[in-house]
Amino acid sequence: DTATIVVEPDCIARISTYEDVEIQVSRKQQEAISTAVDPVRLSVFANLFMSIAEQMGRMLQKTAVSTNIRERLDFSCALFDTAGQLVANAPHVPVHLGAMSEAVQEQTRRCPDLEPGDVLVSNHPAAGGSHLPDITVITPVFRQEAESNNKKIIFWAASRGHHADIGGISPGSMPPHSRLLSEEGAAIESFRLVRGGVFQEEGISALLLKSEGPGSCGTRRLADNISDLRAQVAANQKGIDLILGMVEDYGLEAVQAYMGHVQDAAETAVRKALSELSLNRGMAEQGAELNTEQKVVEAVDYLDDGSPIRLRLSIDRRDGSAIFDFSGTGPELWGNLNAPKAVTRSALLYSLRCLVEKDIPLNHGCLIPVRLIIPPGSLLDPSPEAGVVGGNVLTSQRVVDVVLRAFGVAAASQGCMNNLTFGNENFGYYETIGGGAG
Repeated sequence: DTATIVVEPDCIARISTYEDVEIQVSRKQQEAISTAVDPVRLSVFANLFMSIAEQMGRMLQKTAVSTNIRERLDFSCALFDTAGQLVANAPHVPVHLGAMSEAVQEQTRRCPDLEPGDVLVSNHPAAGGSHLPDITVITPVFRQEAESNNKKIIFWAASRGHHADIGGISPGSMPPHSRLLSEEGAAIESFRLVRGGVFQEEGISALLLKSEGPGSCGTRRLADNISDLRAQVAANQKGIDLILGMVEDYGLEAVQAYMGHVQDAAETAVRKALSELSLNRGMAEQGAELNTEQKVVEAVDYLDDGSPIRLRLSIDRRDGSAIFDFSGTGPELWGNLNAPKAVTRSALLYSLRCLVEKDIPLNHGCLIPVRLIIPPGSLLDPSPEAGVVGGNVLTSQRVVDVVLRAFGVAAASQGCMNNLTFGNENFGYYETIGGGAG
């Protein structure tokens, strides 16, 4: 029997007295690279960032216990810059990814006193959440400053997973007839899930078991919740270890610079795509005096109760910017088909990424050319108390349908995720059935 052992450069291999192979691994020298954008390195760094998010996802899938995460893959992992803006994500669930950035930014405002070893958790729609079963775990990445002993946040790692049950008026926490957020399960605006490296199981258990309102109860699967939350913490730590490895290899200044370059590349691609779509739709260049050209395109779709989702789209071809105006959309519903503003942003971000015929990471740069107008109090920006569990899985798809209809690039999908849930007071199960698109 034979084997091959590869000894990396600058490493030393020795045969011990016991005939074992001992390899002394040298510390890798940091590669000095320019912070100026280079097309080849831009591609390398973009794929490195995406690879980190993908490895976070594999860690989460392997260590979680619930069917929702392990088999249905209803989770997302991503990296964020110092300001909490999305840099790179794995190709997970689109409705999570645009909303997670708002969740991270909200936690930076709520918790300015974070220390190394702290991890935050949130699921409230008013804090960047989608619907309550989607729980987001957010971990800051600290690095010690060279000139002092202070540690500052240089990046963020976050993961969002759909938990099979977090309470509410029906098993699976996807009640079809909920009217208020309190009927849909435990709502957590901000909680320090890990403090100084210690998992706060007692505190998070109390929040998940809390019930509000008649007919509602706390989570029916606490053990699964705790296990999946621990898995999310582990997934974030995997991302932190890998991004700090990049910093060690290339330097913090270069890594942060290329995070910005990746976002700039996405912004440029979206501006180009918007300008081309404006030409294809026969829209006027903004500021043109020709009244014969169409300056605005409109699209509308309706929920089953007749509530409209209305979009007016205008594009300025001079710089590739656009205004997505949802004025005229129906008011907040006395039901659960309201979509939090973060979900509407996610749907728009996903649609813009679909329009770009180029392999770019889905990140914050895609939204820089866009001004989004959503009337407060509408079904796309409801009050904090409104039911939203159906808006995340149904209304989000209708928003995508409306955006793609405005651009004239795809027929509408069936506009729903086909949710199936069942259980009793001790058990809850939730599943989605795949649909199709036009």
